[in-house]
Parts: sequence; structure tokens; C-alpha cells
Amino acid sequence: MTPSHLTRTGAAALAACALAWTAGCGVGGDPDGMREATREATRTGRVAGPITFRTLQLKPAFTAYVEGVIDAFEQKYPDVKVTWEDVPGDGYNEKLVADAQAGALPDVVNLSTDSFQLLGDRGMLADVARLDPAAAQDYVPGAWEQFKLPGKGDGVYAYPWYVTPEILTYNKELFAATGLDATRPPTTVEQFFDYAEQIAARSQGRYAAFMADPKGRLPGDWQKMGVPILNDGRDRFTFDTDKAVAWVQRMKDLYAKGAMPRESLLKADDVNQLYGSGKIVFGPGSPGFVRDVKRNAPQVYAGTQVAGAVTGTLGHIGIYAQSLGVKRSTEHLDAAAEFAKWVTNGPNQVAFARSATIYPSNAKGLEDTYFSDRGDGTDAETVARAVGAEQLRTAQLDANTLVQWTNQVGDAVVREVQKAILGEQDPRTAVRRAQEEANRLLVRANAGGR
Repeated sequence: MTPSHLTRTGAAALAACALAWTAGCGVGGDPDGMREATREATRTGRVAGPITFRTLQLKPAFTAYVEGVIDAFEQKYPDVKVTWEDVPGDGYNEKLVADAQAGALPDVVNLSTDSFQLLGDRGMLADVARLDPAAAQDYVPGAWEQFKLPGKGDGVYAYPWYVTPEILTYNKELFAATGLDATRPPTTVEQFFDYAEQIAARSQGRYAAFMADPKGRLPGDWQKMGVPILNDGRDRFTFDTDKAVAWVQRMKDLYAKGAMPRESLLKADDVNQLYGSGKIVFGPGSPGFVRDVKRNAPQVYAGTQVAGAVTGTLGHIGIYAQSLGVKRSTEHLDAAAEFAKWVTNGPNQVAFARSATIYPSNAKGLEDTYFSDRGDGTDAETVARAVGAEQLRTAQLDANTLVQWTNQVGDAVVREVQKAILGEQDPRTAVRRAQEEANRLLVRANAGGR
């Protein structure tokens, strides 16, 4: 399991299913199953009965951990029997859709912010804020807010589980070699581009600032800059703005000046290899990346610095979040809700995080010294863990890929942006054409793929 095991490709398949739900998304629809899936269960006051618990790709690495959590819960509640099923990443989203249509969702199910929205929008998940009004204080606000739904008030439709925030990773020696102050890293998208321009000008081609990777940068950069991605009805893309055009123009200029490896615009270069060999200044914004550098490139790791994530005019960062949803129609609501809370409590989240490069969404768990101790400030992995935790406690964590930004939409936008960066069309035309194609794909998806 990695913090990105639900890939954008997977999210795209999920979104396609969400938008083409009435078409069945490749599986037979079952109206009776759908009605059963949205039937609302009620608490009985008795934590008892058999429940199923589905996770995504945790076996075999975390088998002992999960089984230990289940055993401890069953000891506390001897009238509950938890059946754990772990499924591979491939086809996970399609399986969720098929099970939902058939009324066969597990009682407690591992969801990302994308898959949670798919099921929550269709009334298949219990409102845990209503079931357990005091639960909000148990989780960091940014994670709790991730699992609200537009237009559904203060309802929260999943218990936050493990999370991974953005951070900034950079080679402080290369940074300083271009005349920049390694103690003052960029804090906004605009400043990040300013620094990249200076790196390109002064490195004289010896190294670049960052990977081009428009697909990885969008829509996150635009969201941080305040570009409106969707209209209020969430049925039309609206990113064709001066800010988006300025972003494309800046990327074009930086690419021409050598701020990015030229090959990284059109193909996925190995960023670990390039950073590990001192060919780029900024690495991916992931605590897991820092661990990889420590393992594979110790010399570069010694010069690696970690800081808070690059944000934007809104001060927002992205977050990769996983949650546990409770099936609204579960026959044993008390058992399912208590188990989801159990898995996501402070001690259990901390134990999980100590064996994986993830963070607890549980507020008390995040207070553990494991996440607050920076050591002497020289070990990048230790600092990364503390920086990520600091951001999670207070940050607005909403610069995430929207369900409507499917893999097909992302590809369409990137194709037009790449043409502009290469000088094959002007940035304004690129953004206009990108929005037109994105909306065409969205309308088609809303019409059931016809």
C-alpha cells in the first residue's frame, strides 16, 4: 500500500461510473438493490452482529496490523464478528459501483475522497455526524471537512482514516548554488515559478528546477491560484480565465529557459532518479519520496531540505485522504459505526502510521510525539513528518482533484497545454480549447456516455 494507491486512472474510472450511473457503467443495474442500499438503518443501542470490512490493497504488508485491530475490537465487543476482505487496486472502483447497484456494499468500506463522493451523492453512506455528533472533535478539521458533500449541509459521510498532506522537498545545496536562500523556500505557486526562473538562469543547464508534468500539476496549481474549475452546479468547467492563461504562459517561458527537463513534458521521467542524481532541485511533495531518497541516494538525502507545501493566493494545500464509510442500510449499524470509529481512533491510527508513510486524521493521534519531534532538524525524514503534521492540524485541505476531472478530462487539458508550452499554439487558445474539450467530455458523461 502506498499513499497514492487509488491512482488518478482509478479515480477516472470511478468518475466515469459516477457520471454514467444510469447506464450501468458496464454492469447490470438493479433498482431493487439500489433501493435497499439507500434504506436508512437505525441504532439499537446494542453493538452486536456480523459485519464486513473492506480495505484496498493492505495485504500482505499490513495483515498483522489489521487483524490485530479486529481482534481487539472483537474482544471489547464479543457479540460482533468482523469479516475482513481486502481487494486489489485494479478494478476497485468498478467493484464498488457493481456492489452498490446490487445492494451488496460492505458494512464498513475503505473510500477515498473520490469514491466517497460517488456513494455519498447517491445516499448510500450513513451521515456519521448525525449518528455521532461528538465525533467531529476527534479528527483534525481539514480531514473531517473532506467528507462533507456539496448541498448537504453539515452532514459528514465517512470517518476520516489515514491522510497524506503535501510538503515541499528540495536540494538545498543546488538551491543555494543559484543564489537563493535555502532557509527561505517558495510558499506560493507564483513564487515557486520565480525561483525556478532564477535556478534556470544560474544553473546554466547543469540541472533543472522541477518536472514539467502538467498532468500532475493540474488542477491543483489552478485551484491554489483561485482559478474556478467548475461552476456552482458542478456541471460545467469554468477554468478559462486570465489566471489559467497566465499559468500556461509561465510554464511555456520556464520550459524554454530550461527550468524543466525537456523530456518531462511529454513522458514520465523517473523523478526519483533525476533528483537522486542531482539533476533537479525540487522533488515531489510527498513524505514517502523523502524516505525513498534516504534509502536510494544517501548523498543527496544529506542535502535535502523539507518545508511546508507551496500554496497559493488562497493558502490551500492538497491532501490525499482515505476514510471508512458506513453503509446506510447496514443491518448492524451500531457495530459498523463503532468499528469504523475503532479503526480510526488515535492509538490505532498512530500504530498504522508508524509502519507506513502516512499520517493520522485523528487529532489526538496527530499529537503523538512521533509526529511533532523534529529531532535536531538535520534529518529530512523526521522533519518531513513534523512539517506534514503541522500542516494537517490547521490547513485548509481542499486543493484536490475533483471527481469531474476524470483521466480523460486531464488528458484533454494536458494535450492543449503541452502544445502551448511547445509553442504550437498560444496559451489563451490552449486554455479555451482545453475547456471546450473538457466540457464536451463532461456533457457526454452526464448523458451516459452516448
